[in-house]
Amino acid sequence: MNTATETAALPPSHGAARSRFDQKTGPTTVIVFIGLLAVGLFYTGHSLFRDMDNSHANFTAWFSFVLLGLALLIALGFEFVNGFHDTANAVATVIYTNSLAPNFAVMWSGLFNFLGVLLSSGAVAFGIISLLPVELILQVGSSAGFAMVFALLIAAILWNLATWWLGLPASSSHTLIGSIIGVGVANAMMNGRDGSAGVDWAQAKSVGITLLVSPIVGFVCAALLLIVLRAFVKNRELYQEPKGNAPPPLWIRGLLILTCTGVSFAHGSNDGQKGMGLIMLILVGTVPLTYGLNRAMPVEEMNRFAAVAQATQASLIRTAPTAAPADPRKALTTFIRTNEMNAEVVPSLAALTGSIGTQVRQYGSLAAVPADAVGNVRNDMYLASETISRMKKNSSITFNDETKSNLDAFKRSLDDSTKFIPLWVKVAVAIALGLGTMVGWKRIVVTVGEKIGKTHLTYAQGASAELVAMATIGAADVYGLPVSTTHVLSSGIAGTMAANRSGLQWSTLRNLALAWVLTLPAAMLLAGVLYWVFRHVF
Repeated sequence: MNTATETAALPPSHGAARSRFDQKTGPTTVIVFIGLLAVGLFYTGHSLFRDMDNSHANFTAWFSFVLLGLALLIALGFEFVNGFHDTANAVATVIYTNSLAPNFAVMWSGLFNFLGVLLSSGAVAFGIISLLPVELILQVGSSAGFAMVFALLIAAILWNLATWWLGLPASSSHTLIGSIIGVGVANAMMNGRDGSAGVDWAQAKSVGITLLVSPIVGFVCAALLLIVLRAFVKNRELYQEPKGNAPPPLWIRGLLILTCTGVSFAHGSNDGQKGMGLIMLILVGTVPLTYGLNRAMPVEEMNRFAAVAQATQASLIRTAPTAAPADPRKALTTFIRTNEMNAEVVPSLAALTGSIGTQVRQYGSLAAVPADAVGNVRNDMYLASETISRMKKNSSITFNDETKSNLDAFKRSLDDSTKFIPLWVKVAVAIALGLGTMVGWKRIVVTVGEKIGKTHLTYAQGASAELVAMATIGAADVYGLPVSTTHVLSSGIAGTMAANRSGLQWSTLRNLALAWVLTLPAAMLLAGVLYWVFRHVF
């Protein structure tokens, strides 16, 4: 990749940028890398055992402990691969415009990926989890639950590594969602149901639309931004390619570094959450007493929770004053899986709401819930929360304003009790993603920097693509939607090339489109097959 023959065959500006990739990694960088890795592993292990000790949790079998450790390493491995696969997109523009040296650029990007993960909201994490089959989430500590986690993570890692090896900037988000759908379809078929019954297709549709629309937004908005810049900013240097290894003018360099920083931070805050959600799923399945419920919730908050549950139950009973079936949980699980409303759903939710309120009032705090009851309490809360979410999207049922208000307040209390992310999980994912940024970035950087357009990236093109990517990913994070950094930035660069009439390398775009098309079915197939295998192993 870095031979003299290849460099000589490149345009001078590309050859100059590529030659800088040959800078050897210094011993200080290696020591820092290994040190951060060791600190991250130690901090993760120490925090996990401290939390277990505080909750008086213990493993009844050594095999569960091994599965927990292996699952955590694979989940963090997914984020590590995500780091060097996706974040190369953030640094390509600053490298090819000589704004930052390659090695410094990837370390700078890694730092802001780290900060992005730490300061993320968590909304994307639980949005991804809601795509999983409800029966597997309710039994996440079972053999089927472990098979699900291992299958979708390993499938995502394998496809990410394959596309990285080929130098294709495929989407880690796209890959993970395909893996989740594959597990859902396989689980449904293995239980004698139609494969389409294993996935929340309404949620999958909204995620799919986001992944489909975001590259179009990147292409169009980056092209328009470049056109606007040309109309209002007349500085000719902005529209010229770099001269050799000379850095750009100071103000242009500052703008490009700012946009690289913003994309790195936005990538961390969005993509890092996927690993967080999966790690929480693993922890709930293996150490439910410690992580099944938010033990840090104050007692006064639980008193309010119980009152809201009582008010919500009363509102639901007034809406559907009929007796609940003998097994309300079964009725609600079926509703979530099929999205088919019937006369049993509202009474079942009323009964379950009342049961949750009674349990909260009885125990006084989530920290006081006994070990043998944690799993049931959490499952009831998750079931009620998901039912309310599906009801709000179902047009066949309407509630009055009072009931809507009570349901919203009750759902917030449910989510506060079950959808939480400890600080150490954020730190572990942040370190994995940040360190991943520093490894293996060259393949994707070369594709983004050299193989999309026919001419060298100009300062204005790099800034336009990065600004649009930063804004798009940041907005998606606010709304809890997973988007692809890869798709947004690559399409943004293509948009600027088109607006600049620089010409596009259609062979590269064809390969990118092929990777985009194949990612979903390939990840689905890989995850489905692995799930089938693991169900027979565990």
